[in-house]
Amino acid sequence: MEVAALIAAAGSGSRLGLGPKAFVRVAERTLLAWVGQALRPFVSEIVVAVTADRVEDAGLEAPGASVVVGADTRQATVARMLDATSCRWVMIHDVARPFVDASTLRAVLAVLPEARAVSVVAPVVDSLIRASDGSAVDRSELMAVQTPQAFERQLLLEAHRSARAAGFDGTDDASLVRRLGVQVELVAGGAHLMKVTTLGDLHLAEAYAAVAGLSLAGRGA
Repeated sequence: MEVAALIAAAGSGSRLGLGPKAFVRVAERTLLAWVGQALRPFVSEIVVAVTADRVEDAGLEAPGASVVVGADTRQATVARMLDATSCRWVMIHDVARPFVDASTLRAVLAVLPEARAVSVVAPVVDSLIRASDGSAVDRSELMAVQTPQAFERQLLLEAHRSARAAGFDGTDDASLVRRLGVQVELVAGGAHLMKVTTLGDLHLAEAYAAVAGLSLAGRGA
């Protein structure tokens, strides 16, 4: 299949406080380099969206990728990346999740010939309560949304156009597709798809890379 990987990497990283998140380093490698190297064997092309002042840097961290300037929101940024490819299928991944692995990518791609939309999800393991009254929420019916997510490109283009026209801001691309009444198939993710948002997350990512034997030279044995 012709699949384009769209890497959403235009965030400012304000909560992390170390500059644009795509260029923050874990185990001596930028988050963008981690993600680009993991995705490259599984896709036909890579499109990266970054801030306007880091386009050249993105080209160095993700050699061979097409680089576009991100928009004001993630949703608008993904729309720009969709316009930058003509592949039938697209796989969207957040640069903040550096440890996307071959097993997860294979599982997502295996679903695509039969499904038009796929999302990686993970079980919610913490107890949940309602802030208003402290009452418990049944977590057995809930899943945490992760990336990658993959879609037929024309379907996702339609979903973005519809959301734009309605002024709808989704929490992720799968939510835009569900607005059209299209089922999104779910693939199991896991804790390794952690999202680096805060300094605490960054420390956990460093620890995970060390324990898993991941380094600049490769992604472990």
